Amino acid sequence: MAYTTIDDPTEYFNTVLYSGTGSSNTISVGFQPDFTWIKRRNSARDHQLFNSTTGANTVLSSNLNSAEEGTGAGGWTPNSDGFVVHQHVKTNSNGDTYVGWNWKAETSFTNDASSTSVGSIDSAGSVNTDAGFSIITYTGTGSAATIAHGLGAAPAMILFKNRSRATNWLVYHKDIAATKFLYLNVTDQAGTDSGHFNDTEPTSSVFSVGGADGTNYSGENLIAYCFAEKQGYSKFGIYTGNNIANGTFVYTGFKPAFLMVKLIDTQTDGWVMQDNKRDISNTGTSTRVRANTDAADFDGTNEIDFLSNGFKLRGADGEINGNGSKHIYMAFAENPFVTSTGVPATAR
Repeated sequence: MAYTTIDDPTEYFNTVLYSGTGSSNTISVGFQPDFTWIKRRNSARDHQLFNSTTGANTVLSSNLNSAEEGTGAGGWTPNSDGFVVHQHVKTNSNGDTYVGWNWKAETSFTNDASSTSVGSIDSAGSVNTDAGFSIITYTGTGSAATIAHGLGAAPAMILFKNRSRATNWLVYHKDIAATKFLYLNVTDQAGTDSGHFNDTEPTSSVFSVGGADGTNYSGENLIAYCFAEKQGYSKFGIYTGNNIANGTFVYTGFKPAFLMVKLIDTQTDGWVMQDNKRDISNTGTSTRVRANTDAADFDGTNEIDFLSNGFKLRGADGEINGNGSKHIYMAFAENPFVTSTGVPATAR
């Protein structure tokens, strides 16, 4: 059996950097994205999360608990090779710099729970079973329920947001389990609450929700970004830091293109995001941004090295390498460690 079925990860995930123009601006990604996450780099502005399921002119912000907003003429329009951003200070202000992370879901998805007997709430969205990614929308019932995600494999991580009202983003991650949760928009440690995921792990067909505002508030619109692991392409895991320059090595099975890390115990810290386009040298600094704040890019002197088969922590930075602390992560590949034809990846 081949090591991976995805030889070119950039067909499903890609990071792009661009400069704002203040007018219609076409950005090449290499595919038509269904989920684009944009952040202004050079100064403080909210993160902007767009998706093709809820529509090009609706947006959520990972650093806010706000309900879904309309963008009017300042929205995001996907095309066959990428997307167009229009005149908006958060996505396309003249002379400002931006990063956009892009995922491909591709195939329309609907599930009538009463007809299929899969789940107890109807769901709809888009899915890419090859890449292990789906965007799922549903209407809350206010009581424990199950919802089809379309992946054919159990999600390793899910980002939930109530689109109708101001509530925190909720995060399920397999390595803290369904009894615990994290908030994406704040720095809190992992908490315990049976109301969010009904203390039930996702299966290959459904995820579970309780009656909490963040995952299943009655009569309101919710969205779930679901990610399943794919060997050589994506990895969701946990590691223990050691707070020294010869830091922890984390095996992913690929050269990372994108990494998000969150400390889950001992103290409160942010959701650190790093990619291979903003930091490509492995020379002592790493350009990062935090998902939970509107702050601009910052350079961390204690870097994360992207290697051919994983990543390595290189310094005494408690946020990403706390001594004895647990950190969860999500990572996507630049190249698999070994392609389906046996070609190995190389380090930088």
